[in-house]
Amino acid sequence: MSIVDWIVLIITLLAVISYGVYKSKSEKTLDGYFKSSNSMSWFLILLSIMGTQASAITFLSAPGQAYTDGMRFVQYYFGLPLAMVVLCVTFIPIYHKLKVFTAYEFLEQRFDLKTRALASILFLIQRALSTGISIYAPSIILSSLLGWNIYYTNLVMGGFLIIYTVSGGTKAVTYTQMQQLAIVFIGMFIAGYMVVHMLPPDVSFSDALHVAGKMGKLNVIETKIDVTDSHWWKDKYNIWSGLIGGFFLALSYFGTDQSQVGRYLTAKNTKESRIGLLMNGLVKVPMQFLILMVGSLVFVFYMFYQSPVFFNQKEIDKVLVSDYKAAFVALQNKNDSLNTLKQIQTHQLVDAIHQKNNEQIQSAKASLTEIDKQTKVIRTQAVAVMKQADKTADTNDTNYIFLYFVVQNLPRGLIGLLIAMIFLAAWGSIAAALNSLASTTVIDLYKRFWVKDQTETHYFKASRWITFGWGLFCIATAMFASKLGSLIEAVNVLGSLFYGTILGIFLVAFYMKKIGGKAVFYAAITTELCVIAIYIADVISFLWLNVIGCLLVMLFASLLQKVLAKPVGTPKRN
Repeated sequence: MSIVDWIVLIITLLAVISYGVYKSKSEKTLDGYFKSSNSMSWFLILLSIMGTQASAITFLSAPGQAYTDGMRFVQYYFGLPLAMVVLCVTFIPIYHKLKVFTAYEFLEQRFDLKTRALASILFLIQRALSTGISIYAPSIILSSLLGWNIYYTNLVMGGFLIIYTVSGGTKAVTYTQMQQLAIVFIGMFIAGYMVVHMLPPDVSFSDALHVAGKMGKLNVIETKIDVTDSHWWKDKYNIWSGLIGGFFLALSYFGTDQSQVGRYLTAKNTKESRIGLLMNGLVKVPMQFLILMVGSLVFVFYMFYQSPVFFNQKEIDKVLVSDYKAAFVALQNKNDSLNTLKQIQTHQLVDAIHQKNNEQIQSAKASLTEIDKQTKVIRTQAVAVMKQADKTADTNDTNYIFLYFVVQNLPRGLIGLLIAMIFLAAWGSIAAALNSLASTTVIDLYKRFWVKDQTETHYFKASRWITFGWGLFCIATAMFASKLGSLIEAVNVLGSLFYGTILGIFLVAFYMKKIGGKAVFYAAITTELCVIAIYIADVISFLWLNVIGCLLVMLFASLLQKVLAKPVGTPKRN
């Protein structure tokens, strides 16, 4: 990056962090540290919810996901608006009425202490691991730009993050997210504009969309399902897995995951929480659609210009100083030759589109499809050479595609802004996650099991130290994230392993009044083991794990209630 880019990057990051810490400097109590003293409006709730969702993974990996697999990933969010309605009717009124710090406090009042602890621990496991992956995402940027070892960059990223999260609490997280999202949206708009602006003069935005569509990159809705194919359940992104699996995942994420529940528990009242959640349901799908579209446009951009055989330049540099340099360079040259043919055929496709000549359109499309197949073969061979040169090489470059485009093509200043955008998106979501990990640990475990009946000051200080401890744990987790492939998919897979079980516990609590704590406790443990076994067997798409986990908890709890306990009435409060 140029000096101008570094100046833009550093000033942007320092300004946002300083503002967040300044806005929260008066918070010295648990209520202020974890709930912002219930002072937030629906607009801040909306921004905080979106900021918590929209991590660096969203803006770094999602365009790469669209580049490689098209836009069908957006179906993953189709169940979200309906989930928001259910939450507003069922979850929010109860949480506000009970004045809870965490969602899991409700479970003790409905069931018993061990069920509350189980749900808390399941949340802590999945959220801590997911946060580690989120720390790794922006570390990729520093590692690529500066040539630093990825382990050192994880320490740098996590270290800066811990400082302002520990000092500021929930209010710091919320107010910095407001600034972060503004910069993020500006940055993504500029990126989308620039990719279209840099296309050849005779290629319009409409032409780019037509080309993307012909190459299968605008596959927003997938409705065709071949039930005769034994592998159709493993199709990760189609309209049915999105609506059903996505609904259950969103219901669990927004209704039982403290990183999100903690956002709308800061609202002034129930009405503000509801409006914030409903607005999130309205804007999330269009936002994700536009982010994925940027990735599809980047794909079109590289149909007109030379694209590398592999997008992670750091791994290429390793090969070029190894004994396998000649083999890799030969593959690069073949890739460049295919790129040249691809550019010619793409221009012919655009001309045919302008002339509305369907025969020529199909001919050009067939040629491009064949070139794409040959390119993938060469890419596979290049990856094999990289593995020969370095057995530890990261051979999945999905997370580097958008970053490569930004660094190689955008003008000075804009690169710094786009890099700042990804940093801020990362910090916003990770800070919220660390805050939720700390609040769950302090409220559900520390105060309830380990250190009881202490002063407010003691618990406030403990909250800061526990936030710091979780930050260190998440940094350690980030050290192992390089082998997970597409980060946006890895995070959602990890969540799906736990969200179904946690959601099942809450739905039993809300709707199955005759089931007691012992039955749901053992049902949840049994279900979690089943979900993990199903995932390891790899017989179904991960989105369906949310549905399976939820329904199994409800089924097992119903059966166990008949075996383990007599019918129960209103649960006894501890």
